[in-house]
Amino acid sequence: MKTLLCASNPSLYLTKSSPRKPKFPPFHPTTTEKLSYHHPFSTLKPLASAKGFSSSRPSIVESDVTGKRKPSRRDNNEDDEIPREVFYRIIRRILFSVGVPMGLGLAFLHLYGELKDRQIWDAPLWVPFMTTLLTFGASALGIAYGTLSTSLDAEREGSFLGLDEVQKNWVEMWQEDQDAS
Repeated sequence: MKTLLCASNPSLYLTKSSPRKPKFPPFHPTTTEKLSYHHPFSTLKPLASAKGFSSSRPSIVESDVTGKRKPSRRDNNEDDEIPREVFYRIIRRILFSVGVPMGLGLAFLHLYGELKDRQIWDAPLWVPFMTTLLTFGASALGIAYGTLSTSLDAEREGSFLGLDEVQKNWVEMWQEDQDAS
């Protein structure tokens, strides 16, 4: 027994075509044998000669006459290297300021589920929604807060919450941005 999908002579043919121009030809078993699937867009040749896609070899750039290298962006040492102690302090603060709100959000969602399963309290739908919004939003903001609340001085640890460091680093960040412009 043949199904409708595998039948060699499907019983459903539309006699009237759609008023829109079809993007694909209609499926008819007799016409699919005659179609050619060699479309010009299937050649996979790049239309632009972007870097790395051209067939010609790149030209070799001659060095300066004096023999000195020209400074490149990678040679520019404007950015100071962050000391290892400060880097680990930033990572610890980011993990704490992201992990605590996310953990609280997951714990609250689990608590709401348990209260509903035990039929103690069926929380309205907006309560878990707002809990998720606040805790996961605070977790996303924790990345920026963890970075800004870290003391960038290797010898100075800073406070527990880092509010003084946030004020200091915020001003420095915007000052560097204004100096770059």
